[in-house]
Amino acid sequence: MSDDLEIRACQPYPVDPNSFNPNTTLPYGCTTQHIQQAMNDFVEFLGFINQQLNTKGLERLESMLMPANFSSLVGEFMIANISKYCSNLVKNQYHNGHPDLIPAELFPNNSVQYTSEGIEIKASRYRSGWQGHNPEEIWLMVFVFDSNRPVDAAKNIQPKPFRFLQVLGAQLTRQDWAFSGRSATSRRTITASVTRSGYQKMRSNWIYQAPELPER
Repeated sequence: MSDDLEIRACQPYPVDPNSFNPNTTLPYGCTTQHIQQAMNDFVEFLGFINQQLNTKGLERLESMLMPANFSSLVGEFMIANISKYCSNLVKNQYHNGHPDLIPAELFPNNSVQYTSEGIEIKASRYRSGWQGHNPEEIWLMVFVFDSNRPVDAAKNIQPKPFRFLQVLGAQLTRQDWAFSGRSATSRRTITASVTRSGYQKMRSNWIYQAPELPER
C-alpha cells in the first residue's frame, strides 16, 4: 500500500453543506443544521484520531475496529452530538434503552427503558436492510457511510477516506419491519429488518445525499 494513499485516507471527506434536503421533515425541533454540526464533529474527530494513529505507525480506526464496533462508534457519536446541538432531545440514560434520543425532561432523569417517543439512531455501511431487535413504532434515522474495513488490506483494497453517503429518516410502524430468519446452525441473534415500505418512507424523506465524487 502507498504511504501517500494511507496518509490521504486519514482525512475524511468533508460533509457537503449544500447536500442537505431543505424539505425534509424532522421531529422534536431537530433540524438539518443540528445533524450537519454532529456530522462535522465526527469528521473532525476521526481525522484527528487517524492522523495521530498514523504518526505512531498504527492503523486507522475504521481499519482497526470490527465493522460492527466502528458502526456503533459512528452511531454513538451522532447520538451524543445531535443532543448537544438540539436542546429538545437528550441521550436516553437507560442502559440499552430504546430509543437512543428522547424528548428532554419527558422522563425522570431522562431515562426510560422503552418508549415510542424519540429518535432511534443507526449507522451503517449498507444503503438498506437495516436491522433492529424488534419491529418498532419509532422515528428511525440512519447514517450511511463508506470506509475501509479490517479485511481490506488482505484483499488489496486501497486505503480510502471515511465518507458520509446518506442520512435517511422517517416514522416507521411495525408493518415496516420483518423478522430476519436464521439457519438451524446459526447462533446469530434473531433481528428485525426494515422492509421495502420502511425504506421507501425513509428514502422519500432523505436528509443528506453526498454528491458524486470527481474522478481521481
